Amino acid sequence: MTDLKKEIEVYDRPMYMDLKPEKPLKADESDEILQCKTWDAEAALRMLYNNLNPKVARNWEELIVYGGSGRAARNWKEFHKIVRALKELEPDETLCVQSGKAVYIAPTHTEAPRVIIANSNLVGNWATQDCFDDLDRLGLMMYGQMTAGSWIYIGTQGILQGTYESFAASGKMDFNSDSLAGKFILTGGMGAMSGAQPMAATLNDAVILDVEVNKAEIARKVEEDYCDRLTTSLDEAIEWALEAKKKKEPLSIGLVGNAAETHPELVKRGIIPDIVTDQTSAHEVKKYVPIGYDKNYTELLDSGVKIREGEYVRESFKAMASHVKAMIDMQTKGAIVFDYGNAIRNQVELALEMVNNRAPLANNMTGEDVADLKQHLKKIGLTSVRNEQGGYAFPGFVLKYVRPLFCEGKGPFRWACLSGNAKDLSAIDDALLSTFSDDKPLTRWIDRVREKVPILGLPTRICWLGYGERAKFGLIINDLIKDGTVTAPVVIGRDHLDCGSVASPSRETEGMKDGSDAIADWPLINFALNGINGASWVSFHHGGGVGIGKSLHAGMVVVADGTPERAKRLQRVLTIDPGTGVARHVDSGYDKAIRIAEERKIKIPK
Repeated sequence: MTDLKKEIEVYDRPMYMDLKPEKPLKADESDEILQCKTWDAEAALRMLYNNLNPKVARNWEELIVYGGSGRAARNWKEFHKIVRALKELEPDETLCVQSGKAVYIAPTHTEAPRVIIANSNLVGNWATQDCFDDLDRLGLMMYGQMTAGSWIYIGTQGILQGTYESFAASGKMDFNSDSLAGKFILTGGMGAMSGAQPMAATLNDAVILDVEVNKAEIARKVEEDYCDRLTTSLDEAIEWALEAKKKKEPLSIGLVGNAAETHPELVKRGIIPDIVTDQTSAHEVKKYVPIGYDKNYTELLDSGVKIREGEYVRESFKAMASHVKAMIDMQTKGAIVFDYGNAIRNQVELALEMVNNRAPLANNMTGEDVADLKQHLKKIGLTSVRNEQGGYAFPGFVLKYVRPLFCEGKGPFRWACLSGNAKDLSAIDDALLSTFSDDKPLTRWIDRVREKVPILGLPTRICWLGYGERAKFGLIINDLIKDGTVTAPVVIGRDHLDCGSVASPSRETEGMKDGSDAIADWPLINFALNGINGASWVSFHHGGGVGIGKSLHAGMVVVADGTPERAKRLQRVLTIDPGTGVARHVDSGYDKAIRIAEERKIKIPK
């Protein structure tokens, strides 16, 4: 019998840990349907298991895939219910999943999605972290992040190309160079997603110093060959970084430390990197680790440490403020600084609002906590995270580098080979290189990741493709399955971070040309269109990437199985999915999107 009260004390939510499998999870690898009645349901089941493969997930035992507490299912009781439902699902039925819980098997039709997922969605006035946390503790919701709760996470590789492209864009835009050789990047975070930063930097020939509080996270990325070196010494890290910078040799360094301490120290020493960014887990204030701690709030509870929630949150806000102040100082001293969408600017702005009585107290903070926080902000001299024009003191990466790609309908297209056969992945890579041989950045990307990126779980690949390119290549994958070159169906999906599937005013839709940053109609249109056009499963989430109350976003997956019928669905889904992105940017007045729509005959009402 599960002791839910005890579990809430330990995990901050009911988890039904007595139902946790004895052995770690691993997706089936076969060219045959093994457990379900259709390939779509089989694919959903395998991707759910793959999300929780220990080589892929951050903490499979607690169902946490990545991004703080982004989970694949609400708890182990509900996980098993989802698995049973997928195995029993008929070809003309659709499983409805509400925040990680199977709630309804709907009679639909064979071309409808086999699964519809909604995660973390709350009505406007209730869309706060405190309200969400209360419902999470009651076992009524879960945080699905973006691809955790929609079962299309592919490990660190999933963010690797986006980070790689952002660093490459910095080279072109900020340094007028196709290479970052001789440039020094400073960042924080080396978890499941942020762990892409070291390799993304060295693929661009840069030196990177990545600060992470958890030594085990760095060790894991070193073992996976995403990071070159680990050290606990700031002095040693600086020596390595400056030496490699001088020699113009690529090098990635993981430093065990807290960015709230190391970054101000670098400013104090006058060591100013060329580029500064951040991917620490700041979207949930209780996931950002304060100075003096080596675990986040939930991990502390799990380890038996008792700490008052308001005290931890106060210290987390203080640390984030010191971190952001150092980033602003580095920008003032000449560094190129950009936010990488983890909401750290939002959190520090919230802290400033609280101490000035313009926002309610967060997470059971007391008046004494706020007074202490106010004193800290005064001590470090931080009064605002905004510039004189009203924008953030340093921009987000989408606003600075990625929006031109979004105007082309370009974004993080990805696939997973359900056979588990690495030769299938290689065959698709070969087809990609042949199909887009004139796209030099793309071919360079594939050549490099084939050599550098390890296969973790099912064989997967990510590749940014635009409007027209996605549908074209989806059909090519389908043909490879049809003729037997690829031995089993292939899951095709994307991140929710895409051109037309997200509303996130501090990340994907920051600084839109027409001021439409917060308009969330677009991801709803995207979600609906993918569903009615025959995606295998679709999802609509709240709070991914930047936290509760700060984003709404949609996901889609479509399975290529080699049949003519599936080719029609692939053509439809992989056309309208990026098509909504081009339309969204046309509507906002971007000249490039308008030109792309005209050139590619995308119908925009006049």
